[in-house]
Amino acid sequence: MKQARTAVFLSFALAIAAGPALAEKADKGKPMNVEADALRYDDLKQASVFTGRVVITKGTIVIRGARVDVRQDPEGYQYGVVTAEPGKLAFYRQKREGVDEFIEGEGETIEYDGKADRVKFIKQAELRRLRGGTVSDEMVGSLITYDNSNDVFTVDGGPASPAAGGRIRAVLSPRAGASAPASAASQPAQPGVRLRPSTTLEGARK
Repeated sequence: MKQARTAVFLSFALAIAAGPALAEKADKGKPMNVEADALRYDDLKQASVFTGRVVITKGTIVIRGARVDVRQDPEGYQYGVVTAEPGKLAFYRQKREGVDEFIEGEGETIEYDGKADRVKFIKQAELRRLRGGTVSDEMVGSLITYDNSNDVFTVDGGPASPAAGGRIRAVLSPRAGASAPASAASQPAQPGVRLRPSTTLEGARK
């Protein structure tokens, strides 16, 4: 999952079918705790730059990267840009409210917008939903935007890449207890269709 696999201009929006369970609402009001090797703080601009093995926690939010630029607007909202070390990916994780689920993702750069309650994963972007510690849904793209306020994901493909094979990847698992529509249940069972495996599929996990 650490290599670029997005190559075509392709975008889609996926609304999580999980009822009213949104991102942990209390996180917005929690203090931001930071560990880093160094800090440069500008009181006039209300801006901080943390460098060196940065780890940020804010409620259930966990952020890791080589550098994190944080600023706060006059209303008290916080904004952050997380940059990974060369050859590595920055990390973001947050619990979803009311359920045993987490959203976590990676990218060369991660942008956090506290006012819009939105996270962007930029370049080699990956996003996963974990249910009970098990990966349920997984997406890979050039740019992934996670809107915490309504649990909507937008995944965009990027410029062509030989390693990508011109593909954007998504694996979506059905929720437990999902039932088929009544009309489908009334139909007699049909024999399964056997699919021939492709011998030319590119962009497979390595």
